[in-house]
Amino acid sequence: MMSTVNGVGNPSSKDDSSPEKKVSEFNEELSLAGANVHTKVGMIFFLTKRYPLGFLGLFLVFVFIFVALFAPYLTTHDPLTTNPSISLAAPSMGHPMGADFMGRDLFSRVIFGARTSLAVAFGATILGVFFGVLIGLASGYLGGWVDLVLQRLIDILQSLPTLILAMAMAAALGPSLFNTIIAIAIPKFPSIARVIRSSTLSLREMPFIEAARAMGMSDLRIVFRHIFPNTLAPLIVLATAGLGSAILVEASLSFLGLGVPEPHPSWGRMLSESASEYVRTAPWLVLFPGAAITVAVFGANLLGDALRDIFDPRQRTAN
Repeated sequence: MMSTVNGVGNPSSKDDSSPEKKVSEFNEELSLAGANVHTKVGMIFFLTKRYPLGFLGLFLVFVFIFVALFAPYLTTHDPLTTNPSISLAAPSMGHPMGADFMGRDLFSRVIFGARTSLAVAFGATILGVFFGVLIGLASGYLGGWVDLVLQRLIDILQSLPTLILAMAMAAALGPSLFNTIIAIAIPKFPSIARVIRSSTLSLREMPFIEAARAMGMSDLRIVFRHIFPNTLAPLIVLATAGLGSAILVEASLSFLGLGVPEPHPSWGRMLSESASEYVRTAPWLVLFPGAAITVAVFGANLLGDALRDIFDPRQRTAN
């Protein structure tokens, strides 16, 4: 019994899937591959060489975050100010991306649109992760009728396509920044809850969890002290991969008039306003917002794929 109790203080000694064990195994693999894992700089340099596309995705994500944070300092025009004299102006030195049909500087609107898209993407992802983790942990650890009810609720939500469910929620809640975040978060949390539940079902039978119960620990402490930290690896991958889909869904909702309303600049609404009428006469109105959406989603997906490879030993072995 004494050895079992000691195992609670150091779960990694009893659980090969603990974060400490994973970090140790990963460092051993890096050493065998010739990486200098004794310094953080050496590890970052090796990972950059090992996963160049992931580094590219990380770079693109940081670029968009930087643009969103410092948008007022990167633009010379107000994205909301209209000037009929330059309506549909072609790209020039004064207006690098041209102007839209109301004479608003398109470069400023694309830059400030990054704020809207990233705010919705990060907000929806954080909210979806929060509810997904709570539901997944409760469903997997408690089991019984709680698991049955929660899983049937998730089945109902997952029976609808993500965009259709987001459209229904956005139409019911009304157009606003916060409502758009909620509308995108609700279709996201079921898949997160499924993964967390699966991990919890296997972890709750581990010896160190049984030892924690024998010591009289509360269920709440067991869940958040011993089970939740061991689900972080798949959770990080899911959250990162979900950023790209959140940006795409926000653009789709804005394109349909169900997303973030005026005066907030939105990439999707820029396409909606220009795609049907000006795609032939002023193609830059469609090209630049569409390119911003494409590059942002591409960078988030590359980063998510690289994190999946890093955290999954089978993927690392295959590489």
